[in-house]
Amino acid sequence: MKRWQALFITAGVSLVFLVFFIYPAVSVLSEAFRGSDGSFTMAYVVEVFRNPVYVEGLINALLLGVVSTLATLMLALPLALMSHRYDFMGRKLLSALILVPLVLPPFVGAIGLTHVLSVTGSLNALLIDLGLMDPDRRIDWLANGKFWGIVVMNALHLYPILYMNIVAALANMDPAMEQAAENLGASPTRRLFRITLPLAMPGIFAGSSIVFIWAFTELGVPLVFNYTRVAPVQVFQGIRDLGQNPSPYALVAVVLLISATVFAVTKFFFGRNTSGAQPRPKGRDSEIRLTGVKSLGAAMVFAAVFLIASIPHAGVVILALADDWYDSIVPYVWTLDHFKEALGDPLVVPSIENSLIYSSIATIAATVLGLAIAWVVVRGNIRGRGVLDALVMLSREGKPFHFLVTLAGGSPILLLIASYAIRRLPYVVRAAVAGLQQSNPAMEEAARSLGAGPLRTLRKISLPLIGANVAAGSILAFAFSMLEVSDSLVLAQQAKDYPITKAIYTLLSTLGNGHELAAALGVWAMVFLGVAIIGATRLGGKKGGLFKM
Repeated sequence: MKRWQALFITAGVSLVFLVFFIYPAVSVLSEAFRGSDGSFTMAYVVEVFRNPVYVEGLINALLLGVVSTLATLMLALPLALMSHRYDFMGRKLLSALILVPLVLPPFVGAIGLTHVLSVTGSLNALLIDLGLMDPDRRIDWLANGKFWGIVVMNALHLYPILYMNIVAALANMDPAMEQAAENLGASPTRRLFRITLPLAMPGIFAGSSIVFIWAFTELGVPLVFNYTRVAPVQVFQGIRDLGQNPSPYALVAVVLLISATVFAVTKFFFGRNTSGAQPRPKGRDSEIRLTGVKSLGAAMVFAAVFLIASIPHAGVVILALADDWYDSIVPYVWTLDHFKEALGDPLVVPSIENSLIYSSIATIAATVLGLAIAWVVVRGNIRGRGVLDALVMLSREGKPFHFLVTLAGGSPILLLIASYAIRRLPYVVRAAVAGLQQSNPAMEEAARSLGAGPLRTLRKISLPLIGANVAAGSILAFAFSMLEVSDSLVLAQQAKDYPITKAIYTLLSTLGNGHELAAALGVWAMVFLGVAIIGATRLGGKKGGLFKM
């Protein structure tokens, strides 16, 4: 990339960040350092660390981020390695099925899980029927296990992020590297730790950083589990009293600082460019075809993860179909009325339409902007491009400002689209950066030396090389924009502007059958989002498969 091209792209991207991230973030965070007389003060930030409730919330949020990331990695890495190295029965179907968690908002899955794990839930009912539990001494699985319940929900919902990034990274790896190590006598374990994992580290880092920041700032699942001693919930609850209490601003500042610090440290140790000069693989020559028991065993591992990850989904579907589900393994009475009532609610159909519009536009914006940023970060030769990369990861907490509401005639549509795009931008950037780090820049240089312009080189060479990465990042951006909770709860205040998640949260608080209606809408959301992801996967996978499996 020529210097003037990198400077032009950086200037454009910087302008977008200045308008949609830096300015609103500074406007919000300035309240954390502004005293009652308008002067600068650190008192509010210091008070955050003096307040034991806020300190506990920050520690809990940090622990949720770290433990959730480790649990997610333990699920995703073995699956990605198996999919990369082996061909076994039903691999393509099973590899698609384990992406099922993407189609369910995690806080909706938490609704289903609470009905399974409650004192009178189906798990205790099953244990009582099996004679493994005394009916008079039931276990309240959620009473003291809320932290681990959130970790489980995060891991089951977020492992597709890591899986897709790692699979894309492994697909871009030259199989000759592993073959050479094998020919030199390296054992499978040694090849894994000395060759495979270092070369795949860009994808592992890309997915892990997103998972950590997601889990660290997750709002919906702790709300459903009533786990209030965690920083995101404390910020959300503090919003109601912003006029008199600047502490939520200070807490946001601290959360941003922690997010930036963790990202910088992990990038320094694990996110370096380890394979930027390696050639593009010509095939999957190192793939081993399994037969018999081994093939069945590999398939069963994928199937087991799919079944476990589907428990929250099953709970939501059963709850949506239940007319009487209390102290029993399955409902005593089944009904379809909740689905009809949910679709008949004036909130539902408009909320689905709103989410599709918001998420589609936000994904297009995030993909274009993210690809430009990744190009500068990896291919650019200007100083400060690392700062641009770090700013992207901070956008998880960016908050747009209110002139967009005025431009939209009082509607928060532009506000929500901008917020979705900025907050999901890291998904595209991290995926595209991982792809560019693993693709050979010599092919782009050869195209330019033969007279191809920048756009033609991008279209004919670069995009085909990193197509799997960009498609994976874009699908993640769309899926998680559809599932966005915190921005939706805060910004959409009128029913006509509600996205799906705000409509579900509103139905959840309805007296009577509110949980059943929320579950029914969650099922409808799964259907619509599943169709959208399948369509995007087919479009992204026409040339060799989305993840090059």
